[in-house]
Parts: sequence; structure tokens; C-alpha cells
Amino acid sequence: MTLVTQRPEWGQLAAHYGAVKELHLRELFAQDATRGERLTLTAAGLFLDYSKHRITDETLGLLLNLADACGLRAAIDAMFAGQTINTTEGRAVLHVALRTPRGATILVDGENVVPQVHAVLERMAAFSNQVRSGEWKGFTGKPIRNVVNIGIGGSDLGPVMAYEALRQVSDRNLTLRFVSNIDGTDFAEATRDLDPQETLFLVASKTFTTLETMTNARTARAWLLAALADEASVARHFVAISTNAKEVSAFGIDTNNMFGFWDWVGGRYSMDSAIGLSTMLAIGPEGFGRMLAGFHAMDEHFRTAPFGQNMPVLLGLLNLWYGEFFDADTVAVLPYDQYLKRFPAYLQQLTMESNGKRVTHSGEPVDYQTGAIFWGEPGTNGQHSFYQLIHQGTKLIPCDFIGFLHSHNPLGAHHDMLMANMFAQAEALAFGKTAQEVAAEGTKAELVPHRTFPGNRPSNTILAERLTPEVLGALVALYEHSVFTQSVVWDINAFDQWGVELGKVLAQRIIPELSGPEPELRHDSSTNSLIRRYRAARGG
Repeated sequence: MTLVTQRPEWGQLAAHYGAVKELHLRELFAQDATRGERLTLTAAGLFLDYSKHRITDETLGLLLNLADACGLRAAIDAMFAGQTINTTEGRAVLHVALRTPRGATILVDGENVVPQVHAVLERMAAFSNQVRSGEWKGFTGKPIRNVVNIGIGGSDLGPVMAYEALRQVSDRNLTLRFVSNIDGTDFAEATRDLDPQETLFLVASKTFTTLETMTNARTARAWLLAALADEASVARHFVAISTNAKEVSAFGIDTNNMFGFWDWVGGRYSMDSAIGLSTMLAIGPEGFGRMLAGFHAMDEHFRTAPFGQNMPVLLGLLNLWYGEFFDADTVAVLPYDQYLKRFPAYLQQLTMESNGKRVTHSGEPVDYQTGAIFWGEPGTNGQHSFYQLIHQGTKLIPCDFIGFLHSHNPLGAHHDMLMANMFAQAEALAFGKTAQEVAAEGTKAELVPHRTFPGNRPSNTILAERLTPEVLGALVALYEHSVFTQSVVWDINAFDQWGVELGKVLAQRIIPELSGPEPELRHDSSTNSLIRRYRAARGG
């Protein structure tokens, strides 16, 4: 397989980069009075302004040529058709099936999976309605007031992000908590003020063997039984999101309260599967359906829109442009909405677990950069934290600004001030402030260099009317498909995660060495020394 850097389209981009790398956004906007209106796009309820990028029309054309040469259209079609594109695990990749409307057909090994998806959604809806209405009672006859989701990775990051994002439409009579860390503090703080009689645990583990999840689940079980003192209570206070009926039953959970999903759903792409049961409990089946509709709208846009007007494709190619040619290692995601405070953390797994790969599909080491580091915080908090480095530091950090035209909490002038800050930051990053402009303000000569802003810092601005379930679904799908676009160009598998395995294996070896009789340690000298220090502190 030809490495992307060996393609003529890559060479054309590299030559073009040499010609435009010094171009400033001030020049680009001065040369084209319509740039701010022309380089925009609307899809699935989202508006994208990508005019503040260090690109020309030729740049876009060359990036699109590269995508074509790398077979992006065929790759998109293969994914939506249920082909086995996760080659290292021998699986289809069909998170798009999770939000496909009833009546559609998507075949995996000759079987239409859409009816299976809707069968699970119907069971989730029935259960959610029981809990939300108070019909579902705990062991002592009290209704459920607290829901604790126990999972890790995709079984936690998506659900907690969605809950925080959609609190404005959630049932405020339900308290939702999320436990993921194997650190006992996470469980202790999540449950310290909860009544076991009114608490329901959702244990999310496909295999029901995940170390962190099952450790926390067993702790939750002991916590419940310490209060209710009857094994029969487990069935009224635990449900499973899993496919391992044997282990679920052994735990004490009624398998009628087990919600499954499929091996063609990757963990970081699973928030709209049964993994999203906590989301459905919070916002109800109707709200969950609206979120799925937003996902599907962006899916269809990605599947059908020409690449030059395709929002996920453009987002992915622009990230690739900076990472490969400008040596930009990171992307800052800056949501100007407090409800999206967990969105950057969610994107970290989606992007970095997907595209943090060093070999191609055929196992050949790459000779280019893959997988940018994603990070960020809500505005305006970030402005008083790390924006200094973005504005005047030596590192180029492309930014995604995300904002909404209407607030769910319109308090006085708060929203105007919030959005004014977002627009101003994008403007300042793009155009900066020259030394001449600073001097003209009467600034002392010795301070002029300190108060000069170079500008030419690229950004996207993504706007929507307001943060709704539909918009959240579209926003997540936008980044999902942007990640896929980049993976196709890089010829890497965005859907496996072998890199997390080695640490897990070594941890299993070390766990028994931390207690009991002194073991014969056969690690490196550093690890051996650390284990001995820990054992000594714990009294051997």
C-alpha cells in the first residue's frame, strides 16, 4: 500500500505549503471582501465558519484531491454498507446503524441489523418510562431517585458528557452520578449522600469482566447489601449493559434487565447505544430519539454531500493540513456553553484513541504525524487560563469555537457578553495587533513587543440556534466523521485500540504483588523499587 506521503497529491500540497505558509489572514481577508461569507457551510442544524484558516481556494482543492486519491468516498460507502473495515478485529463499524430510522436496511453478514437496534431501543424506552414514572420500585418499595452509571472509557465519557450537555431537558427529580475511576474515592464521593433504597446502578461492560467497572460494581453491590441485607435486592437495584448473560446472572442481575449491543459498536462510538441508557433515563425516550435524529442528520450529510460542501470532511482535512504541514500538535476545543464542559474530555477519547496509531492498515510504520492532541475548557474560563499561550506563545494551536445563538438561561446580558467574548477571541487570534498599532496607542517603546499580537492563528467557529438533543447528536457525529476522514487519508484503523492493552496486562501481574507474602519481583529496577516502597508503606 502506498504511504500517503508518496502520493503525488501529497507532494503538490507540500509544494503549495511552501508558497503560502507565510500568508497572513489579514492579507487573505483584504484580498477577498466576501471571504467571511463565502467560506461557510450549514448542515444538520450546525453553521460552520472556516474562513479564519490559513488556506486559499487552491489549498482546499489540493486537500480535496488528496481525499479523493486516498479513496475517502469508497471508505465512507464501505462503512455505511456494513463492510469489515475494522480489519485488525475483523468487524464492521456501524455506529451509524444505531441512529438509522426504523425501516431502513443495513446488512452485516447478510442480516439487517436495524430491527435489532430498534428492539433494544424499545426495551430501553420501556424501562426508562418505568423508572421515570415511579412504577419501577426498589427492593423496599421506594421509587428510584438516584441513578449511578458504572463504566469506564466509552461507557462513561459519552454518557456523562451527554448528561451534562442536556441537563436543561433532563428530569430534575432524578439525581445522576457517574463512577469510572478505580480509585475508591470516585465511588465514595458519588454515593456518600445517596439512599440505597432509592438508588439504581447501571453496570456498563460488554464482557462484564472489565477490571475497573467490575471492581466498582462489586463495591456497589456490597454497599447496597450493607444497607438492605438481602441478596434478592440486587435484582431491583442493578441493571446491566452487557452481552455476557452468564456473568450478569451470577452477579445477581435479572437478565431481563440486561441491555445488549454489538461488536460492531466501538466503545467510544457507543453513547447512542444501550450505553446511553443513563442519558435516556435523564432526558426520556423522546429526548433520546431527538438526539438520534441529530446524529442521523449529520450521518446523511457526511454520506451524501460533495466533499467541498461536506462539514466533517472539511473539518478533518483542515486538521490534517495543520498537523502535517504546520507541525501543529494539538487542537483546542473551546465550547462557549457551560453545559458542554465535558465535551473536550469526550473528544479526547474519540480522537486520540481512534487516531493514535503508528502503523497503516497493512502494518507498515508511517512517516508522518497522526492523531492530534485534543484539549480544551469552556469559555470564558479558558480565557483566564491558557489563551495567553494560544495568542502569544510559540506553538500554533488551531481552535474550534462552539457557541449558541440562544441561551437556556438568559440572565440579563450574560449571553451577549459570553458570545461577544467568543467572537472577539476568534478575531484576535486571526488578525492580532501589529507593533505599529500598539505604538500608535502611545505604548512605551520597550513594551511594544510585549503587547504585540502576531495573529494568524487559525480557528473554526461552529454555531447553532441552541443546545438541544438534536444539535448535540449532530455535533458528536461531526467529530466522529472528521476523525474517520483523517484516518482514511492516513491509512490507519480508527476503530481498534491495542495501545491500551499492555498496561492492563502488566497491572494484572502487579496487583497480587502489592499484598500478601513478599513476592519475587521480576520487573525493571524502577518498577521493583516502587512496588517495594508501596508494600513497605502498607505494612508489607
